[in-house]
Amino acid sequence: MHASPSDTRSHTQETQGRPAIVLVSGGLDSATVLAIARTHGYTVNALSFDYGQRHRLELDASRRVAEAQGVARHAVMSFDMRQFGGSALTDDIAVPKHRDAGSIGEDGVIPVTYVPARNTIFLSFALAFAEVTGAKDLFIGVNALDYSGYPDCRPEFIRAFETMANLATKAGVEESQAPLTIHAPLMTMTKADIIRRGTELGVDYALTLSCYDPLPPNLACGACDSCQLRRKGFAEAGVPDPTVYYGQPG
Repeated sequence: MHASPSDTRSHTQETQGRPAIVLVSGGLDSATVLAIARTHGYTVNALSFDYGQRHRLELDASRRVAEAQGVARHAVMSFDMRQFGGSALTDDIAVPKHRDAGSIGEDGVIPVTYVPARNTIFLSFALAFAEVTGAKDLFIGVNALDYSGYPDCRPEFIRAFETMANLATKAGVEESQAPLTIHAPLMTMTKADIIRRGTELGVDYALTLSCYDPLPPNLACGACDSCQLRRKGFAEAGVPDPTVYYGQPG
């Protein structure tokens, strides 16, 4: 697992034009990861998921982000995790609101917005996409600092999945092939760091949506964990937040 591609000209020369798979949810983090992959010269294949989540607005956002950043291809996989439920994002469970942004993810309790095995499932689809496209590099926007405490956002999980990927795929076991690498460039960054980096790369955060529970007319609620962390990140980064939150004037 690589926290980030090396920020060197030689690295960009090595990766120029190479295919990569980038998981794109339509949120702030994945938009930044997409920009990072493009900056390093990869030909990006974006992958998003319609998995029965609470709302489809994030899919609209993922399409906006992918189009704005000029990806080579944007695939959207459809399956229904509502058949399992077990999460506020895939079941009739209320999304927590108004938690203290400074303590989110620090109490050791996995919140009800965690979708069981979601990143494992998403990365498995990404592996299949990688084998078909010949990509050796997979990018995901997980983060172990300013996050909600999900077990599948930790570096231990990414390292373990990368090991499995190189055991479970044709590309991984053929000696003539380069190994598959999972890049998690945001892993050790704060939300403010992520926003600063994305701003440097020209990411238009107005195109993104981070909210777990948007309210009419398609506005971020401003109170769920994801909105709280987003607001906190922009404030700490000293960057204007382009998000229009529910109840916000104008």
